[in-house]
Amino acid sequence: MSAAPKRFQLVIFDWDGTLADSTAVIKRALQRSAEDLGYPVPTDAQASFIIGMGLRPALEHAIPTLREDDVVPLTQRFRHHFMAAENEIVLFDGVPEMLGSLKARGHWLAVATGKSRRGLDRAFDTLGLRELFVASRCADEGFAKPHPGMLHALFDETGLTAKDAVMIGDTTHDLQLAENAGSASIGVTYGAHEITLLQAHQPLTLVDSVSALRSYLEAHA
Repeated sequence: MSAAPKRFQLVIFDWDGTLADSTAVIKRALQRSAEDLGYPVPTDAQASFIIGMGLRPALEHAIPTLREDDVVPLTQRFRHHFMAAENEIVLFDGVPEMLGSLKARGHWLAVATGKSRRGLDRAFDTLGLRELFVASRCADEGFAKPHPGMLHALFDETGLTAKDAVMIGDTTHDLQLAENAGSASIGVTYGAHEITLLQAHQPLTLVDSVSALRSYLEAHA
């Protein structure tokens, strides 16, 4: 085995907007589903903000006038539009190489995502990354971000603690998740949320590409 990691045994990644270039597909699916049901169409900024949240709170946040009777139909339309374009989603350049390098250095890798378990499993299989991760946690398996339950479940599964882990994500929901769980965080600026929003949560660093993220982790994690 490679030399032990310098600081963090467990490196936890958000999925959408951090590893997978899916932000545009999610925004478009939300906007089209709102239009289908006659609701005001969320702006790009409004649609981007909800990425990383659990599906129901995301829909309620993006469409404040959402009626209870329309929650299920809107969810169904969102899933329809998302899955119709799911084959457009690819990994950001350099992601497989970064994950392979981190694993070779002895890090344990995990995922904490607002996706459903079914959605993450489908992404794992489609993109061929399942074997790289020791654990994963999804929004439909407990509390959604930014509640710390998602990370607590990963700590329980791996036998590690908050100080052993760093959370990496492209939204304030990811960075707040880390804050609430007592872990360090790293923000990526190539995903859904604006830099100023991410800066407010004082991550260890902000990076603008996967190559910059890999360099930072190899030097400091």
